[in-house]
Amino acid sequence: METVIRINDTVNSFAWGTFGLSLLLGTGLLCTIISGFFQITHLKHWFSNTFGILNGRGRIINDAGALSQRRAFWTSLCATIGTGNIAGVSTAICLGGPGAVFWMWVAAFLGMMVKYSENLLGMYYRRRNSEGSWSGGPMYYLEDGLGSIKNCKRLGKILGILFCIFTVLASFGIGNMAQINKITINVGATFFNSDGPVRGAGVANVNLAIGIVLMIATAGILLGGFRRLSAVSELLVPYMSVIYIAGCLVLILFHITGLPAVFASIFRFALGPAAIKGGAAGTAMQIAFNTIKNGCKRGVFSNEAGLGSSVMVHSTSCSREPVHQGLWGIAEVFLDTIIICTITAIVILNSEAVDLSTGLVKEGVNDATLVAQEFGNHFGKPGEFFVVIAITLFAFTTVLGWSFYGSKVTEYLLGVTASKIYRVIFVGLIIFGAIMESNLAWDISDTFNGLMMIPNLIGLVVQIPLIIELTRNYTDRRIKGKDIEAILSYDVDIQKDAQRAVLKGAD
Repeated sequence: METVIRINDTVNSFAWGTFGLSLLLGTGLLCTIISGFFQITHLKHWFSNTFGILNGRGRIINDAGALSQRRAFWTSLCATIGTGNIAGVSTAICLGGPGAVFWMWVAAFLGMMVKYSENLLGMYYRRRNSEGSWSGGPMYYLEDGLGSIKNCKRLGKILGILFCIFTVLASFGIGNMAQINKITINVGATFFNSDGPVRGAGVANVNLAIGIVLMIATAGILLGGFRRLSAVSELLVPYMSVIYIAGCLVLILFHITGLPAVFASIFRFALGPAAIKGGAAGTAMQIAFNTIKNGCKRGVFSNEAGLGSSVMVHSTSCSREPVHQGLWGIAEVFLDTIIICTITAIVILNSEAVDLSTGLVKEGVNDATLVAQEFGNHFGKPGEFFVVIAITLFAFTTVLGWSFYGSKVTEYLLGVTASKIYRVIFVGLIIFGAIMESNLAWDISDTFNGLMMIPNLIGLVVQIPLIIELTRNYTDRRIKGKDIEAILSYDVDIQKDAQRAVLKGAD
């Protein structure tokens, strides 16, 4: 186990070190600049064509092998909105201080255009699988996009395969065992005081029982196929998000006078709590880097911009317009990080757990239970129960979403039949998540997140000219009203079918 931890630390320092962070932020900045700061300059357009149609055109399914735009959006958020929105924000603040929140915002702002670009390329390079359903994702735009460049065919294929391998491993970590472990710890501690009783191998009976219940529930949904998974996502995600946001807003109202101090601390410590005296190891530059690293890492952990994971869901949308599906990526990051993570951060910084004058978290604070304790301080046990139930639902839907990611990359590597076998293995690993050590699960998850990110971002950077071309084609047609031919797919047959649908106004 010590060897595993040592290897993981080495790889993690590469993936989330200077190289990984520079690649992530650099790609986000590049995508933002080449799109003309699309997330700001066309705010009204992307907002009205995403949130504005959730109760209207977003419901329409025009394709037997596709999901409605609304359902694709909620299914993608199924995996995106998770424990990172609660426990991840707490960890970022505990490790990086209030300034980490600023870097979460930076990562989210730039991540909007990263996820926009991911979705755009995912839609452009998607194709039908043997069952007639759409398949898309970084592995396809690495193989067919990067691979189409002279002397890069083999490189594109290799990077696509590496992305798939990292995603499978990440799905077992961040998408399964880490989430299940978080559920088990919170539910066990809150409802059962599960430090015991202990049986043979040192596994708490309560933890094992929770794992079995979660395994049965997950199997019941996954065995119903992607349609059942997306239906459950559409049912759970909107309501659990609204209820959690409402609960946090009520708590914020109790400390409304503290908001100026909260935001002042976020900006004051954005470049690292250099004013901290004692208790902080390293130089000011090291502290600053730690703040940036934890803010960006937890931001990506929350909204997944740069990982390329949610592209696999967005590529199943009935939309024919690559750019239109890219707009949903902007909306996804906005809701996940700018809204949900921000109100979680305000709740934490408004509590007594953080000294806003120094940026230090007070001694004895546990980042895993920080939000629950704050709710408990105001609402008693019902407040703690509320947060634990929210974490449980967020984590459970994340498990469902990542099961789809893992099955799609397995399909790419080994075929549709192998993807069904993958789902069986995925369900079986839930038990291990319930009984394993928490810290190791999260550390390994961080590493594979970073490793997924690297080939995906390389695929985005080398296809910047295509992203510019598709964006310009869309804005000329849909925003400026020019009568020009739509560019919708790399495949000639898909391009023709999609073009006919767009001309009929069926997108």
